[in-house]
Amino acid sequence: MNLNTHDKVILTDCDGVLLNWEYAFYVWAERHGYKCKPGSEKTYDLGERFGIDDEEKNLLCKTFNESAAIGFLPPLRDAMYYMDLLHRKHGYVFHAITSLSTDHQAQELRTQNLKKLFGDTMFEKFIYLGTGAPKDEALAAYEGKGYTWIEDLTVNARVGAKYGLDSILVEHSHNMNNTEFPTFKTWSEIYDYIVG
Repeated sequence: MNLNTHDKVILTDCDGVLLNWEYAFYVWAERHGYKCKPGSEKTYDLGERFGIDDEEKNLLCKTFNESAAIGFLPPLRDAMYYMDLLHRKHGYVFHAITSLSTDHQAQELRTQNLKKLFGDTMFEKFIYLGTGAPKDEALAAYEGKGYTWIEDLTVNARVGAKYGLDSILVEHSHNMNNTEFPTFKTWSEIYDYIVG
């Protein structure tokens, strides 16, 4: 049940929720000589997919997140249409909370990308964290608000729930076994969940 009844704010992750980071990353990685191991398509861990160690994996993600490519990520599924409906028809605004990078230029590219896809009025706030950084501190600022928190990682959904947020997940192969939180394949389903 959505607890967000007074303040029309929705908290959302970006990669795997609003933006198709995974697709853009694989295109970029292949252009830089990385190849996925056969049969690894459903593996979330990039190290396993590419056959690289954690240090190289983390550097690769950080390099991508701070590259010009981060300004051109495509939207995920039907996010554009249904976020627009939530915003224009129902008056919701969004706070983006994303573990992208502490690099100011990367942050600006992400802001530009989101505004280009979703418009200038959709987002009330952008909260940027380091690449792969935990979201505990950012979500703690919303403790007790009951806002909807949309994620793709179960660990981050748990953090939101810890602070009294209404955590939901966008379905991906890496969270298919989730039984803790409502999980939705499309933004159409998220829209129905939020507006009732």
